[in-house]
Amino acid sequence: MHEHLKPILEGLLFLSGDEGITMEQLLDCLEEVSKEELEETLDTMMKAYLENTHGIELVRFGGVYKFVSKESIHPYAQRLFSSTKMSTLSSAALETLAIVAYKQPITRVEIEEIRGVNCDMMVRKLLARNLIKECGRTDAPGRPFLYEVTEEFMDTFKLESLKELPDLLEFKEERDEELFE
Repeated sequence: MHEHLKPILEGLLFLSGDEGITMEQLLDCLEEVSKEELEETLDTMMKAYLENTHGIELVRFGGVYKFVSKESIHPYAQRLFSSTKMSTLSSAALETLAIVAYKQPITRVEIEEIRGVNCDMMVRKLLARNLIKECGRTDAPGRPFLYEVTEEFMDTFKLESLKELPDLLEFKEERDEELFE
């Protein structure tokens, strides 16, 4: 592994956030580095981040590299996110939460099809905040998890039933009126 690459890769991975970064994007940024050298460095970094001295790990899913928090962090993240106000939810988190609320039970892939972007980290954040939960698996290949909203979601949004959610068509008409006033 070339030590000079590690801080550059860490910085690029950090900047790419939840979306992650592909090998092709890294090769475009690091023109002077060969694919083999890059793969070797990333593999070494992935192994190093598995050590217990780090709270994050470097993963590769579908050719995309990104940092994720380790499973051992989950209870602490849950406390952190449960202590923050709902107003701190990003629009992406609220959008993902709305999709789960209206379409549950739903898989992460189905959420991504609706949103048009990767939702892995957003689902993790909503799980950590206890706003959604796993509620089984589908029979599809890979048996993906199904998600639904939690009692915490119902309490937070002061709902007794999901029937109290506004009708999507009704909500769209209200938003259109606001836009044209």
